[in-house]
Amino acid sequence: MSWCGVWSLGGGIVYNARSKPGRMLAVQERRNDPPLCVDLDGTLLNSDLLIESLLLMLKRQPWTLFLLPWWLLRGKAHLKHEIAQRVEVDVSLLPYHPQVLPWVREEHQAGRQVVLATASHERYAQAIAAHLGCFDAVEASRPGRNLEGRHKAAALVARYGAQGFDYAGNSRADHPVWAQARQAIVVSPDARLLKAAQARHAVSRSFIGPAAGLRPWTKALRVQQWLKNLLIFLPLALAHRLGGVDTLAQVLLAFFCFSLCASSVYVLNDLLDLESDRRHPRKAKRPWASGQIPLVRGLLAIPLLLILCFGLALAYLPLLYVGVLALYYVMTLSYSIWLKSQVMVDVVMLAALYTMRLLAGMAVAQVAPSFWLLAFSLFIFFSLALVKRYSELYQLRQRGQLTTHGRGYHVEDLVMLLSFGVASGFIAVLVFALYINSAQVQLLYREPRILWLATPLLLYWISRIWVITHRGQMHDDPVVFAARDRHSWMVGLLMVVLMVWAAV
Repeated sequence: MSWCGVWSLGGGIVYNARSKPGRMLAVQERRNDPPLCVDLDGTLLNSDLLIESLLLMLKRQPWTLFLLPWWLLRGKAHLKHEIAQRVEVDVSLLPYHPQVLPWVREEHQAGRQVVLATASHERYAQAIAAHLGCFDAVEASRPGRNLEGRHKAAALVARYGAQGFDYAGNSRADHPVWAQARQAIVVSPDARLLKAAQARHAVSRSFIGPAAGLRPWTKALRVQQWLKNLLIFLPLALAHRLGGVDTLAQVLLAFFCFSLCASSVYVLNDLLDLESDRRHPRKAKRPWASGQIPLVRGLLAIPLLLILCFGLALAYLPLLYVGVLALYYVMTLSYSIWLKSQVMVDVVMLAALYTMRLLAGMAVAQVAPSFWLLAFSLFIFFSLALVKRYSELYQLRQRGQLTTHGRGYHVEDLVMLLSFGVASGFIAVLVFALYINSAQVQLLYREPRILWLATPLLLYWISRIWVITHRGQMHDDPVVFAARDRHSWMVGLLMVVLMVWAAV
């Protein structure tokens, strides 16, 4: 008999495909193995379908939030059923485990019976089984039965007998199932779970991926977007009051609180936009959309961030600032849930949210609102918000798509967005030029005429931003782009020099 390349792979046997008799023997052995039962949430899938479907329902039907306690009182299985009747999850976009799914497919192709055994609702489980095509049967939750923990163990034992199946799971809730299985397969980034499972069950294989570290959380909280909140310092700088140590310390704390509040909204926004983000080539890599961080941690992070930011603000900052922060949160919440899907309303809201940062800076520094600063900010940020929408539509056109998902824009809108954005940017420059001749400038600067030199710099900068955007080279948020762009740094530095020169 010729050598057929036998080696061990996680407790199984793999045969070299060069030997047809060996391959047939391998298939026969896999067929003789007991059924492989595979959990879904956290095992085959780097996500949780209950949370995914719940978030999708709340995004489309926010009023169902008030029905959740009533549904839950009737049992978790009833809750899952009510949600499943209202929303359909696109299973082709879900983040499947990059190691577990290929392994399950190999087992199925080798002739082994593979069963999807999940606590998720049977509607979603059947859709996933049909999409993947590697499951022979499905055991899932349905009205009156929540297939989790001991209930799942009882269902599998009733179908295959004690020790009559192997089971792949990922959590402590799977211990009762592993106890009834012939072999346990552990899928988890938690080494402690693996150690506990090895002590109590016959673990034949494990898939232990890396735990979510600092980098995914930095991306999830969008720490790079905190650059936008530096606008809080602008009213203090323009009022020439950066020298006050106490005031500066308060503005620093206000910046930190505003950043925490913004991060809580970023997390909520990403959780509500899972399906849309997964359709996008770059946004699909975000920690929540790609499954790098469990969704339940995002749901916990939102209230924790809000408690921290509002707690610090109430304890150490003026009540007026707290009011502005609360208004900003309500506006961003409205934007995330509804207004972001309204054409043109979304970009007006983005411009208003940028302006709220200036109002927050004025509130904490106790600087009177400036008509000129607010007018300039509204037009310049409206232009930058249109930069973001234009770049998204441009990339959409490059991929051969016609409409945005969940936004309401069409590729044909590119010309209009370009004209609106350029016009708004130039109006912002005009507002700045008129500001130079105002009575307020005469009080703040000894030589206000020097500020006229800043006008062409600003005109160059906004024109360059739009040329780059029109060429399809704007791949970031324009504010983040400016923070990384050396030309923007040079323009900013020159404008600061001119302002100092005019003041002294």
